[in-house]
Amino acid sequence: MTDMRAPLEVQPPLDGGVIDLLPHATDDDVAGAVLTAREALAGWAATPAGERGAALRAAADEVRAHADELAAAVESETGRPFDSAREGVLAGVSTLEQYAELGPVHRGRSLLGSPGAVDFMVPEPRGVVVALTPWNDPVAVACGLLGAALVTGNTAVHKPSERCPRTGALLGGFLAGHFPPGVLQTLSGDGEVGAALAASAHVDVVAHVGGTATGRSVARSCALTGAKALLENGGNDPLVVDADVDPAWAAAQAATGAFTNAGQLCTSVERIFVHEAVAEEFLAALCEQARRWTANAQPLVDRRMRDHVHAHVAEAVADGAELLVGGEVPGGGGAHYPATVLTRCTPGMRVMREETFGPVAPVRVVASFEEGLAEACADEHGLAATVLTGSMANAQRAWRELPVGTVKVNAVFGGAPGGAAHPRRASGTGFGYGPELLDEMTAVKVVHLGQAEARR
Repeated sequence: MTDMRAPLEVQPPLDGGVIDLLPHATDDDVAGAVLTAREALAGWAATPAGERGAALRAAADEVRAHADELAAAVESETGRPFDSAREGVLAGVSTLEQYAELGPVHRGRSLLGSPGAVDFMVPEPRGVVVALTPWNDPVAVACGLLGAALVTGNTAVHKPSERCPRTGALLGGFLAGHFPPGVLQTLSGDGEVGAALAASAHVDVVAHVGGTATGRSVARSCALTGAKALLENGGNDPLVVDADVDPAWAAAQAATGAFTNAGQLCTSVERIFVHEAVAEEFLAALCEQARRWTANAQPLVDRRMRDHVHAHVAEAVADGAELLVGGEVPGGGGAHYPATVLTRCTPGMRVMREETFGPVAPVRVVASFEEGLAEACADEHGLAATVLTGSMANAQRAWRELPVGTVKVNAVFGGAPGGAAHPRRASGTGFGYGPELLDEMTAVKVVHLGQAEARR
């Protein structure tokens, strides 16, 4: 990275063109932001926890007041429809409010030592936190990482995805004014900026949500500097459909998992294993669902992503998959891609091995639930998985055997508030959500207070 960088272009996926230009961070900007965060750390860490929580609560109110503006920015930069984008913004507000309450009651514990001493464990802020956040749910993810970091006394430097720099800049402006100078900073830039931040010797935590390749690069940098790597990388989430469920209902679940947000969610359904007893009805219903989703489709984030998705589909068809619905690049402008259903997929196909991150439902028909479960488990990723079954025995077996952080039974999305999970293997490491994220953002210090012997 040099100190002379062209500005970032904001390009909407709906019709192309450039609608805005934002400054691109330089080497000096990166070094300056980290130094400023380091200088602000002592004062913010010493701020009473209740005051830090109050500041975060005020920041949440600010974001809520500008929810429409942020949602419009998300829509213009990523193509996510306004109502859905606004739901993401409000989810971010809720997370900020949650951490505003949980932060001040985050506590250590006392230990049982000798009667003449006091022993305890206390959480302390880790230091300077770098947050590298994605474009597919930019406000909600950023609010989670930044809220947990700030309320526990860390300072933070946020680098949003270069695909939504204006959204990141807006959010940073709404948040930063509620904290002392230097406590929260936002830098715009591409992957080189993120890499420079991750490689800084003066950073204590790098929290990254995004692709597996970038996550592995972050992990390598942290191994050299000693910083903590907190990673939610890509997923290749399976859906297993048992023989005893209604195939039309199962198809609706599969479509929701594969096509919501044009398949651009971290926990989108990426590969489907359906029992042969219901496969014919399931595929017919899934094709009908795909046609409905295409009739009101949102675009992919950009044409580069569309090219990636179509390459997966075209390669699968060339390797023997059968294209039932979709699979063709539309004419005209924008970055739309139709909801697509493939069958006769095999485990070696890239559409089954890698994260497609688009509105594609690759289906493999299996002879038994056991076969589907075994193939679902055979993957390097470990983010989430879904099982649709009426059998409690199969549900129990599935959640125990699937090597993922989150298992959902009979619902592709959903869960109780405050849930958190460890992604596995290529999908990352550490808690990225919930009360446990406060533990990730702090380091525990053990203290032994003994009595001095009196002077004679």
